Amino acid sequence: MNAALARLTQIIAPPSEPGNTDWDAAQGQLGVVLPTDYKDLISTYGGSNWDDYLYLLQPGCPNDNYDLIEWEDQQTEALEGLWEFEKKPDELADAGSRVIPWATTDNGECLYWLVRADQDPDQWTVMVNEARGDRWEHYSMNCTEFLVAVLEGDVQSSVLSSRFPLAEHEFRQLVAV
Repeated sequence: MNAALARLTQIIAPPSEPGNTDWDAAQGQLGVVLPTDYKDLISTYGGSNWDDYLYLLQPGCPNDNYDLIEWEDQQTEALEGLWEFEKKPDELADAGSRVIPWATTDNGECLYWLVRADQDPDQWTVMVNEARGDRWEHYSMNCTEFLVAVLEGDVQSSVLSSRFPLAEHEFRQLVAV
């Protein structure tokens, strides 16, 4: 267990049964290998809601609304259309760079991995995009480190809600609806 995940389990106890993910199928559908920290995070917590605000996407999530594969398809299409009219974030200027969503919020903000060509997935960093706007933030950390830093108040995002995180953390697994 990596240090960030170990810290997260101290902040919020993981559920007894987080569910299973077919990583080979998910990675095949996405066409990329996913970061180790994310696979460990999902294997520990599953698709989940944090502090009644942030939704951790899971491939094959029991709640179809938070399936990582579906989100990746939708966001890729939406961003391609958007970037015909708006400037891409500078972090995406290099050929072969793209973003893949790994979380969303109840307000519609989206958290992505910044994927650069020929970069090891364990080196992917976090991009946060405001809902219905063109503001982006970049964080030089992996998704588990970012989640811990936000929950502990070490990262202050101007995009994410000022009411996140809650003073007393809440967690729930996402279930079929």
